[in-house]
Parts: sequence; C-alpha cells; structure tokens
Amino acid sequence: MNNAGMDAAPQSQPHVVIVGGGFGGLSAAQALRKAPVRITVIDRNAHHLFQPLLYQVATAALSSSDIAEPIRAILRRQKNAEVLMGEVTGVDKARREVMLRDHAPIPYDHLIIATGARHSYFGRDDWERFAPGLKTLEDARAIRNKLLLAFEGAELEDDPARRQALLTFVVVGGGPTGVEMAGSIAELAYSALPSEYRHFDSRSARIILIQSSNKILQSFPDDLIEKALRDLKRLGVEVRTGEKVDCIDETGVRMKSGEKIASRSVFWAAGVTASAAGRWLEADTDRAGRVWVEPDLSLRDHPEIFVIGDTAHIRDQDLPGIAPVAKQQGHYVAQQIEQLIQGQPALPHFQYRDQGQLATIGRAAAIADFGRLHFDGRLGWILWLIAHIYFLIGFENRLSVMIQWGWSYFTYRRGARLITLQENPEPPS
Repeated sequence: MNNAGMDAAPQSQPHVVIVGGGFGGLSAAQALRKAPVRITVIDRNAHHLFQPLLYQVATAALSSSDIAEPIRAILRRQKNAEVLMGEVTGVDKARREVMLRDHAPIPYDHLIIATGARHSYFGRDDWERFAPGLKTLEDARAIRNKLLLAFEGAELEDDPARRQALLTFVVVGGGPTGVEMAGSIAELAYSALPSEYRHFDSRSARIILIQSSNKILQSFPDDLIEKALRDLKRLGVEVRTGEKVDCIDETGVRMKSGEKIASRSVFWAAGVTASAAGRWLEADTDRAGRVWVEPDLSLRDHPEIFVIGDTAHIRDQDLPGIAPVAKQQGHYVAQQIEQLIQGQPALPHFQYRDQGQLATIGRAAAIADFGRLHFDGRLGWILWLIAHIYFLIGFENRLSVMIQWGWSYFTYRRGARLITLQENPEPPS
C-alpha cells in the first residue's frame, strides 16, 4: 500500500494559494497549519530569505546559507502545505487561477500575494548596470564580487588615479540598507583587509554615502540620527546629505552640482518598487507599484484575494516596508481566511503593532528606536543582534550566524570572502 500523501489535506478542502515565500507569505502559511485548508506556496526561488542581513552577505561577513533556507525544509512538518518552485505570470480572477510559466494554472479558493519589492532607479533603469541594488541572494553575491574584485584590481594597478577609483566605494541612499552597507564596507577596508595586500593600503579606500534629502535614516528620531552620523564618521564614512545624483556610468557618479566622483564600485540603496502583482491583478497601484488594498488587506471587489507586505498599500495608511509589517499581515490574513471558511464574522481592520526599528552602523554600534526608549552604541548593537538572531529561521542558521559574528567581532576578519568568477570573470578596470 502506498502511504505517500496519507497525511496531506483532503482535496475537498478549500485551497489557499500563497505567492511568495518571504516573511509575509511564510507567516501566513504557518498560521494556517491547523486550519482545514490545502496550502500551496509558490516561489520562484523556493527559499526563504532573511533580507535584513543581505548586506552582510554582500560585504563578505556572512555566507548565503546563513540567511536563507529552503521553504520545503521550513514547512516539511506541515502536512497541509506543499511548495512549488515556479514563476507567476498572471492571475485569472474570473476563473480563480494563478498562471505559471511552464506549468498548468493553479486554481485557488483564496489567494495571498506576498511578492515583495525590488529596487527602483526612479526611471533611470540604465543605472542598474553600474550600480547594483540589493534585494536577492544573486544581488548580494554580485555586489560581493564587485567589492572584492575592486581590491584585487587595486593590487594590480600601478596608476594612482585608477587605483583610487577602484578604492572609492559609493553607496547611494541613506536608509537602513545604505547606512548598514556603508558601515560594513568601511569595516572591511579599514579593519579586516589592511594586512592582506602588499602593493597598497586598504585604509586608503574612500567610502561615500549619498542621501538626496537632508537626513539619513529619516524614519528615526533626530537624536538617534545624530548618533548614527557620529558612528559613521568614526568608521571613516563620508556622509553627504542634500546632494542628488545626476548620472551613474562606468566611470563613477556625477552629482547635480556637476561634481564627478570617480568610482568603479557604486551600490544602489535609494528606492524600491513593488513586484508585478498590480499588473497580474489588473489593480490600481500607487507610484511605487504597490496594490491599493482595503483595510482588511483584500483586493477591492475580490474578498478572496489578499495582498500583503511590500506589495500592498492600505488605503489611508502608509506602513514601512519592514519584516514585522509583513509578518503581522500574513498572520492577520490567515486568521481572516479561517473566519471566512468557518462562516464567522470578519476580523476588525488590520492594525499594525509597532515593535520599534533598528539599524546597525558597524561593529558594536547600532541604534534602536522603541518609541520613548532610544538606545545606541554597544547596547543598541546587542538589541539589534538579539532581534536579528531571533527572527532567523532554524536553529542551525542562528548558530552559524552567531559563530560568524563572534569570529568577526574578536578577530576583525570576514569569513565569507569567496569570489565566484563565473558571475564576474574579470577584475574591474
């Protein structure tokens, strides 16, 4: 007798399809583990990624496997859930089907769209070639290659001007990602690498952080912004606020003022745009491509479709694009679906419970905003570390990251400095 699938959810049960295995989608799937439903999670990569630590992969502090885990492994004990690796191309709302490339349509009774966001170049997509953004593991590995190859190129370069261009790193965007990346590059150049190269001093590197508005970390209180600026300057990062980029090409960055910054390593952290979900759903979207949803996170006139996380914009609310928002929304829509299935009254409108915000600047330096309570420096860094370890999926991931961070903290060395030449076969010139 074939026992395969005996514990799976009966085919007669309502089918919940979740598109996206990030914080929101995974939270929804796990919250439905005891519900009388069948769940199909569709993701183009089939792994859950802890995006807040992507910059540490990009700057060689962590390995890819430290911050990612297969969705199948995470849900392996959840018998009512299956995982499909596939690329969604559209949604047929009339037939209630999700369209996949190279696969038959997937029918649904309830649909959750949790497909996140990508970096936005504000209409200058031609800049992406020269200033990669950071949203996926592929992005992080490409940036790591670009970063490390710049140092390798400097070792081979005899011309002082060309060498300085290789050693000038520009981060565009002063939000948490940009600040964290700039601080981590500075630590790499000024603390981890000085003893490793023979023909130049890595401490001659310039790390420039450019923010178009007058403040970095704009969602944080002013006192914490000042402390973050202090820590960035202590690390050696040049912070330039109120300055706008006019052009990015293979030679570097040209500012609106006309100033030219010669650089072979420009990284983009200035903006995001939502996934293609608005196009799939033929729905109204905001300027960032986020789908306008009702206060219960459903699509107008389609109570069976929910849109959450960075893909959604609730009418009359503008929530930050952070993991806690997506996780809370995933849990909420799971409860809402259970109420609908059981014929119970709908839940009250979604309300985000603000759990505070954190950003790390460098080694033992971070800021934490918990409303009336503000922390910085070493204590802020400990709180940041605890929060990030807590949210990592799986004990093995937590243990690995703790070991890596401990090694880096006490030795100033980076343990993930592999250059994968298949992605970028030649040093920059």
